[in-house]
Amino acid sequence: MASTPTTDAEWSSVISSFEKSLTVDESKKYPAPAPGLEDFNKTIDHTLLKLDATAEQFDKLLEEAKQEKFATVCVRPPEVAKCVSSLKGTGVAVASVIGFHEGTYSLDHKLSETTLSLSSGALELDTVLNYPSLQSASYTSIFTELTALRSAAPSPVKLKLILETSQLERSQIIAASVLAGVAGYDFIKTSTGFNGQGATSENVRLMRACCEKVVQDGLREEKFGKMEVKASGGVRTLKDAVEMLEAGASRLGTSGGIGIVKEAREGKGSGEVVDKGAY
Repeated sequence: MASTPTTDAEWSSVISSFEKSLTVDESKKYPAPAPGLEDFNKTIDHTLLKLDATAEQFDKLLEEAKQEKFATVCVRPPEVAKCVSSLKGTGVAVASVIGFHEGTYSLDHKLSETTLSLSSGALELDTVLNYPSLQSASYTSIFTELTALRSAAPSPVKLKLILETSQLERSQIIAASVLAGVAGYDFIKTSTGFNGQGATSENVRLMRACCEKVVQDGLREEKFGKMEVKASGGVRTLKDAVEMLEAGASRLGTSGGIGIVKEAREGKGSGEVVDKGAY
Protein backbone atom coordinates (compact mmCIF):
# COMPACT_ATOMS: atom_id res chain seq x y z
CA MET A 1 0.00 0.00 0.00
CA ALA A 2 1.41 3.38 -1.02
CA SER A 3 0.15 5.03 2.15
CA THR A 4 -2.06 4.00 5.04
CA PRO A 5 -5.54 5.56 5.00
CA THR A 6 -6.07 8.27 7.61
CA THR A 7 -9.82 8.87 7.36
CA ASP A 8 -12.90 6.66 7.42
CA ALA A 9 -13.64 7.68 3.83
CA GLU A 10 -10.20 6.58 2.67
CA TRP A 11 -10.54 3.27 4.50
CA SER A 12 -13.99 2.78 3.00
CA SER A 13 -12.56 3.24 -0.49
CA VAL A 14 -9.76 0.71 0.12
CA ILE A 15 -12.14 -1.83 1.64
CA SER A 16 -14.74 -1.39 -1.12
CA SER A 17 -12.14 -1.92 -3.84
CA PHE A 18 -10.81 -4.98 -2.00
CA GLU A 19 -14.29 -6.50 -1.70
CA LYS A 20 -15.17 -5.93 -5.35
CA SER A 21 -12.11 -7.84 -6.53
CA LEU A 22 -12.28 -10.60 -3.89
CA THR A 23 -13.08 -14.11 -5.10
CA VAL A 24 -13.83 -17.04 -2.82
CA ASP A 25 -13.62 -20.62 -4.09
CA GLU A 26 -16.43 -22.29 -2.14
CA SER A 27 -15.38 -25.75 -3.30
CA LYS A 28 -11.72 -25.51 -2.33
CA LYS A 29 -10.41 -27.81 0.38
CA TYR A 30 -7.13 -26.86 2.03
CA PRO A 31 -4.76 -29.64 3.12
CA ALA A 32 -5.16 -30.50 6.79
CA PRO A 33 -2.85 -32.45 9.12
CA ALA A 34 -3.87 -36.08 9.48
CA PRO A 35 -5.98 -36.62 12.61
CA GLY A 36 -4.16 -38.62 15.24
CA LEU A 37 -0.74 -37.11 14.53
CA GLU A 38 1.08 -34.48 16.57
CA ASP A 39 0.78 -31.94 13.75
CA PHE A 40 -2.99 -32.22 14.06
CA ASN A 41 -2.86 -31.66 17.83
CA LYS A 42 -0.72 -28.58 17.20
CA THR A 43 -3.68 -26.91 15.49
CA ILE A 44 -5.58 -26.84 18.80
CA ASP A 45 -5.70 -24.04 21.37
CA HIS A 46 -6.95 -25.89 24.47
CA THR A 47 -9.31 -23.37 25.97
CA LEU A 48 -10.79 -22.55 29.39
CA LEU A 49 -12.39 -19.11 29.63
CA LYS A 50 -15.36 -19.60 31.96
CA LEU A 51 -15.33 -17.05 34.77
CA ASP A 52 -16.37 -19.70 37.29
CA ALA A 53 -13.63 -22.17 36.28
CA THR A 54 -12.05 -23.88 39.30
CA ALA A 55 -8.41 -24.52 40.17
CA GLU A 56 -9.05 -28.21 39.56
CA GLN A 57 -10.32 -27.46 36.05
CA PHE A 58 -7.18 -25.46 35.27
CA ASP A 59 -4.97 -28.26 36.59
CA LYS A 60 -6.83 -30.68 34.33
CA LEU A 61 -6.48 -28.32 31.35
CA LEU A 62 -2.72 -28.10 31.84
CA GLU A 63 -2.20 -31.83 32.23
CA GLU A 64 -4.25 -32.51 29.11
CA ALA A 65 -2.28 -29.92 27.13
CA LYS A 66 1.01 -31.49 28.19
CA GLN A 67 -0.17 -34.99 27.35
CA GLU A 68 -1.59 -34.13 23.92
CA LYS A 69 1.03 -31.49 23.00
CA PHE A 70 -1.54 -28.91 21.96
CA ALA A 71 -0.38 -25.61 20.43
CA THR A 72 -1.45 -23.54 23.44
CA VAL A 73 -3.73 -23.27 26.38
CA CYS A 74 -5.96 -20.21 26.03
CA VAL A 75 -6.96 -18.53 29.29
CA ARG A 76 -7.79 -15.15 30.82
CA PRO A 77 -4.95 -12.80 31.87
CA PRO A 78 -4.97 -13.59 35.62
CA GLU A 79 -4.37 -17.28 34.87
CA VAL A 80 -1.40 -16.79 32.55
CA ALA A 81 1.43 -16.87 35.11
CA LYS A 82 0.31 -20.17 36.63
CA CYS A 83 -0.07 -21.74 33.20
CA VAL A 84 3.34 -20.53 32.00
CA SER A 85 5.00 -21.97 35.11
CA SER A 86 3.25 -25.32 34.75
CA LEU A 87 3.97 -25.65 31.02
CA LYS A 88 7.63 -24.60 31.10
CA GLY A 89 9.72 -26.86 28.88
CA THR A 90 6.73 -28.72 27.40
CA GLY A 91 6.52 -26.89 24.07
CA VAL A 92 2.96 -25.80 24.85
CA ALA A 93 2.58 -22.01 24.76
CA VAL A 94 0.11 -19.85 26.66
CA ALA A 95 -2.40 -17.61 24.89
CA SER A 96 -4.33 -14.91 26.73
CA VAL A 97 -7.58 -13.20 25.75
CA ILE A 98 -7.71 -9.40 25.66
CA GLY A 99 -10.91 -7.35 25.97
CA PHE A 100 -12.87 -10.56 26.33
CA HIS A 101 -15.55 -11.17 25.45
CA GLU A 102 -17.40 -7.97 24.57
CA GLY A 103 -14.55 -6.16 22.79
CA THR A 104 -15.91 -2.76 23.84
CA TYR A 105 -13.46 -2.17 26.69
CA SER A 106 -11.34 0.96 26.43
CA LEU A 107 -7.96 0.84 24.72
CA ASP A 108 -6.30 1.56 28.08
CA HIS A 109 -8.01 -1.50 29.55
CA LYS A 110 -6.90 -3.67 26.64
CA LEU A 111 -3.34 -2.35 26.90
CA SER A 112 -3.33 -3.09 30.64
CA GLU A 113 -4.41 -6.67 29.99
CA THR A 114 -1.78 -6.92 27.26
CA THR A 115 0.96 -5.76 29.63
CA LEU A 116 -0.16 -8.19 32.35
CA SER A 117 -0.36 -11.11 29.93
CA LEU A 118 3.02 -10.51 28.32
CA SER A 119 4.80 -9.86 31.61
CA SER A 120 3.34 -13.14 32.87
CA GLY A 121 4.78 -15.02 29.90
CA ALA A 122 1.99 -15.24 27.30
CA LEU A 123 3.27 -15.75 23.76
CA GLU A 124 -0.05 -15.31 21.99
CA LEU A 125 -2.88 -12.81 22.48
CA ASP A 126 -6.46 -13.22 21.27
CA THR A 127 -7.89 -9.69 21.20
CA VAL A 128 -11.58 -8.95 20.69
CA LEU A 129 -12.53 -6.51 17.95
CA ASN A 130 -14.70 -3.58 18.97
CA TYR A 131 -17.31 -4.78 16.52
CA PRO A 132 -19.92 -2.06 17.30
CA SER A 133 -17.35 0.43 15.98
CA LEU A 134 -16.99 -1.71 12.87
CA GLN A 135 -20.75 -1.76 12.41
CA SER A 136 -20.72 2.04 12.41
CA ALA A 137 -17.81 2.06 9.91
CA SER A 138 -15.47 3.80 12.38
CA TYR A 139 -12.48 2.33 10.58
CA THR A 140 -9.91 4.90 11.68
CA SER A 141 -10.57 4.42 15.39
CA ILE A 142 -10.44 0.65 14.98
CA PHE A 143 -7.14 0.80 13.10
CA THR A 144 -5.68 3.13 15.74
CA GLU A 145 -6.57 0.59 18.43
CA LEU A 146 -5.22 -2.35 16.44
CA THR A 147 -1.88 -0.68 15.76
CA ALA A 148 -1.55 0.38 19.41
CA LEU A 149 -2.02 -3.23 20.50
CA ARG A 150 0.40 -4.47 17.83
CA SER A 151 3.00 -1.96 19.08
CA ALA A 152 2.47 -3.16 22.66
CA ALA A 153 2.81 -6.79 21.55
CA PRO A 154 5.44 -6.85 18.80
CA SER A 155 6.59 -9.98 16.96
CA PRO A 156 7.31 -12.75 17.87
CA VAL A 157 4.13 -12.47 19.94
CA LYS A 158 1.30 -13.91 17.85
CA LEU A 159 -1.60 -11.49 17.76
CA LYS A 160 -5.09 -12.67 16.84
CA LEU A 161 -8.16 -10.51 16.23
CA ILE A 162 -11.50 -12.05 17.21
CA LEU A 163 -14.09 -10.71 14.76
CA GLU A 164 -17.28 -12.12 16.36
CA THR A 165 -18.60 -13.12 12.95
CA SER A 166 -22.08 -13.94 14.27
CA GLN A 167 -22.62 -10.20 14.72
CA LEU A 168 -21.25 -9.14 11.34
CA GLU A 169 -22.39 -9.01 7.75
CA ARG A 170 -20.17 -10.43 5.02
CA SER A 171 -18.89 -6.98 4.04
CA GLN A 172 -18.02 -6.24 7.67
CA ILE A 173 -16.04 -9.48 7.98
CA ILE A 174 -14.08 -8.39 4.92
CA ALA A 175 -13.52 -4.91 6.37
CA ALA A 176 -12.25 -6.32 9.66
CA SER A 177 -9.95 -8.70 7.81
CA VAL A 178 -8.42 -5.83 5.83
CA LEU A 179 -7.89 -3.72 8.96
CA ALA A 180 -6.26 -6.63 10.79
CA GLY A 181 -4.07 -7.42 7.82
CA VAL A 182 -2.78 -3.89 7.40
CA ALA A 183 -2.23 -3.59 11.18
CA GLY A 184 0.04 -6.64 11.12
CA TYR A 185 -2.06 -9.17 13.00
CA ASP A 186 -0.97 -12.78 12.69
CA PHE A 187 -4.46 -14.31 12.78
CA ILE A 188 -8.08 -13.36 12.33
CA LYS A 189 -10.38 -15.47 14.48
CA THR A 190 -14.06 -16.18 14.01
CA SER A 191 -15.64 -15.96 17.44
CA THR A 192 -15.40 -15.62 21.20
CA GLY A 193 -17.71 -18.60 21.60
CA PHE A 194 -19.82 -16.54 24.01
CA ASN A 195 -21.98 -14.54 21.60
CA GLY A 196 -24.18 -16.20 19.01
CA GLN A 197 -23.16 -18.70 16.37
CA GLY A 198 -19.55 -19.79 16.34
CA ALA A 199 -17.37 -20.77 13.41
CA THR A 200 -18.87 -21.72 10.06
CA SER A 201 -17.00 -23.13 7.08
CA GLU A 202 -18.43 -20.33 4.93
CA ASN A 203 -16.95 -17.61 7.14
CA VAL A 204 -13.65 -19.43 7.55
CA ARG A 205 -13.32 -19.77 3.78
CA LEU A 206 -14.11 -16.08 3.32
CA MET A 207 -11.56 -15.07 5.96
CA ARG A 208 -8.87 -17.29 4.43
CA ALA A 209 -9.46 -15.67 1.04
CA CYS A 210 -9.09 -12.25 2.68
CA CYS A 211 -5.84 -13.31 4.36
CA GLU A 212 -4.36 -14.36 1.04
CA LYS A 213 -5.55 -11.30 -0.87
CA VAL A 214 -4.25 -8.82 1.73
CA VAL A 215 -0.77 -10.17 1.02
CA GLN A 216 -1.25 -10.48 -2.75
CA ASP A 217 -2.48 -6.88 -3.02
CA GLY A 218 0.47 -5.51 -1.09
CA LEU A 219 -1.70 -4.09 1.68
CA ARG A 220 0.41 -5.77 4.35
CA GLU A 221 4.05 -5.02 5.12
CA GLU A 222 6.32 -7.91 4.14
CA LYS A 223 7.85 -8.04 7.63
CA PHE A 224 4.54 -9.33 9.00
CA GLY A 225 4.46 -12.37 6.70
CA LYS A 226 1.23 -14.24 6.12
CA MET A 227 -2.01 -13.88 8.08
CA GLU A 228 -3.88 -17.01 9.16
CA VAL A 229 -7.35 -18.01 10.34
CA LYS A 230 -8.38 -19.41 13.71
CA ALA A 231 -11.79 -21.10 13.89
CA SER A 232 -13.46 -21.03 17.28
CA GLY A 233 -16.90 -21.40 18.74
CA GLY A 234 -18.71 -24.71 18.41
CA VAL A 235 -15.70 -26.75 17.27
CA ARG A 236 -16.35 -29.82 19.41
CA THR A 237 -15.99 -32.92 17.24
CA LEU A 238 -13.41 -34.39 14.89
CA LYS A 239 -15.81 -33.74 12.02
CA ASP A 240 -16.04 -30.06 13.04
CA ALA A 241 -12.26 -29.77 13.30
CA VAL A 242 -11.52 -31.31 9.91
CA GLU A 243 -14.24 -29.21 8.27
CA MET A 244 -12.70 -25.99 9.63
CA LEU A 245 -9.15 -26.95 8.66
CA GLU A 246 -10.22 -27.88 5.14
CA ALA A 247 -12.10 -24.56 4.87
CA GLY A 248 -8.85 -22.72 5.53
CA ALA A 249 -8.25 -22.49 9.27
CA SER A 250 -4.81 -23.36 10.60
CA ARG A 251 -5.71 -23.07 14.29
CA LEU A 252 -8.76 -24.23 16.25
CA GLY A 253 -10.00 -22.75 19.51
CA THR A 254 -11.96 -25.27 21.54
CA SER A 255 -12.65 -26.55 25.01
CA GLY A 256 -13.39 -29.93 23.41
CA GLY A 257 -9.85 -30.75 22.33
CA ILE A 258 -9.64 -33.95 24.34
CA GLY A 259 -12.81 -35.30 22.77
CA ILE A 260 -11.53 -34.40 19.32
CA VAL A 261 -8.17 -36.14 19.70
CA LYS A 262 -9.89 -39.13 21.30
CA GLU A 263 -12.08 -39.48 18.21
CA ALA A 264 -8.98 -39.15 16.02
CA ARG A 265 -7.07 -41.76 17.99
CA GLU A 266 -9.97 -44.19 17.76
CA GLY A 267 -10.35 -43.57 14.04
CA LYS A 268 -13.80 -42.07 14.40
CA GLY A 269 -15.35 -39.15 12.60
CA SER A 270 -19.02 -39.50 13.33
CA GLY A 271 -19.40 -36.01 14.74
CA GLU A 272 -20.50 -37.32 18.12
CA VAL A 273 -19.64 -34.89 20.91
CA VAL A 274 -17.35 -36.85 23.24
CA ASP A 275 -16.74 -34.06 25.75
CA LYS A 276 -18.94 -31.05 25.17
CA GLY A 277 -17.34 -27.79 26.27
CA ALA A 278 -18.63 -24.25 26.55
CA TYR A 279 -16.31 -22.89 23.85
